[in-house]
Amino acid sequence: MDSSTLVMYLGFILAAYSVVGNDTIQTLGTFLSSNERKKWWILWLFAGGILSATLIYGYINYAGDVSYGRLAKYPLPVHFSWYFLLPPIILMLLTRTGIPVSTSFLILTFFNEKNLSSMVLKSLSGYLVAFTAAILIYVIIAKSVEKRFIENPITKRETKIWTILQWGSTGFLWSQWLIQDFANIYVYLPRKLDSLTMILSLVIILGMLAYIMSTKGGSIQTIIRTKTNTVDLRSATIIDFTYGIILFYFKELNSVPMSTTWVFIGILAGREIAINLMLRRDEGRRLMFKNLLMDLFKVCIGLIVSIILVFVVNYLANR
Repeated sequence: MDSSTLVMYLGFILAAYSVVGNDTIQTLGTFLSSNERKKWWILWLFAGGILSATLIYGYINYAGDVSYGRLAKYPLPVHFSWYFLLPPIILMLLTRTGIPVSTSFLILTFFNEKNLSSMVLKSLSGYLVAFTAAILIYVIIAKSVEKRFIENPITKRETKIWTILQWGSTGFLWSQWLIQDFANIYVYLPRKLDSLTMILSLVIILGMLAYIMSTKGGSIQTIIRTKTNTVDLRSATIIDFTYGIILFYFKELNSVPMSTTWVFIGILAGREIAINLMLRRDEGRRLMFKNLLMDLFKVCIGLIVSIILVFVVNYLANR
């Protein structure tokens, strides 16, 4: 195995770990929070089953392209140099600090900087749509639904119904997220995979997902826990379903990759503002806006780092 091939496979492994560790919490964060009492491996079997089905479906229907066509404008480099390992390594380091950076900006921009503007435009649109939708939804349901959830703990009878609804909404959301973010993981591998490579890559990703599940989501899970009533099974279901619908809309819009992180932060921000305004009035409002601005600042770090990395790579490649 030559050095280029070694870097290619190592890049895939690092990207898989970084993306799963950073982005998974966006889709499974509320799921993990509201199912903390269940054994982690049960949650892993559920999430891993959907992941496997989504990957295999894309492999079959897109003739070996598990990115669902989202890497069409990101050609595989002729030669992989050592600096192609920088994006997943930097992403892994940022993830350890609990910063929810955008993997789409940080990794995909590295392979084709010309598509950065279209990715930024779609991601910003995703944030605005998610933010606006969340505000409208929670202004309507805050007093009639969320207030009741906050004041009345879920009963055993409700738990059975809402568990089914939440696992259904999580499954839908998880599949939509995977379709978007498989591109961030498989950008290091050939655009058309053979069956052996597909199976081996799936095993690697499932192993990493098991680790993330067993550690309860890692440090980024604090983004979820600091938001109002997200550990409630019923509230988590509504968040997941809203997020899934928005990702489905942008998936159908076009095949341009986007930052699901920005959509995620937009939903949480819109929800928190609406609930605070409708239920809490002035209570803790300053702290709330401070936390939301900090979340937005953290995802902007990913964009800035991505742009810097593009210049670094161009410099190293032309030396």
